[in-house]
Amino acid sequence: MAAAMRRLFPGVVRPMRLLSQGRAVVLPLRVPLVSCNFSTLTSSPGLQRLSAARPILWTNMDTRPSQLGLLQSVMHLSPSLLPQPVRNLTYFSLKKGKRKTVKSVVRRFLRLHCGLWLRRKAGYKKKLWKKKSVRKKRLREHVFCNGTQSKLLDKMTTSFWKRRNWYMNDPYQKYQDRTNLKL
Repeated sequence: MAAAMRRLFPGVVRPMRLLSQGRAVVLPLRVPLVSCNFSTLTSSPGLQRLSAARPILWTNMDTRPSQLGLLQSVMHLSPSLLPQPVRNLTYFSLKKGKRKTVKSVVRRFLRLHCGLWLRRKAGYKKKLWKKKSVRKKRLREHVFCNGTQSKLLDKMTTSFWKRRNWYMNDPYQKYQDRTNLKL
């Protein structure tokens, strides 16, 4: 496989090898373009890109501290390499122009009247077949979110979900009001 890659991409594999050794690389003037079919990669000799100047790639941070490595320099080109965190928060709805609640927050968390949020521990329903019973019991517990998480969850919900609710035989009644609590 590596030999085939070297034959198909002679101008790419050689600089990669040199980059791993921390050397500066000067790319050639003629770099063949690769046309991609469904199952095969073919390089056509007729298609070649001409560049005006030879670009230099640097990977050794001691040599040029202002330049990044090859992987960091192409990260921004493909957003799928690093998944970005998404909150899906609607600031202004299309119908009434109001802020909307993120429904997954309401499903996964419970807000107490004092401003604390309760959640289940992560992994409480994943791969239970290989977890011991003690660990499964520990994962079934409810824990409080910290102050930063509580503020973020408050931003993701509207005032409707922050109002006081009175339930019959509420198991969380003793936790609803807290004294000397600052978020």
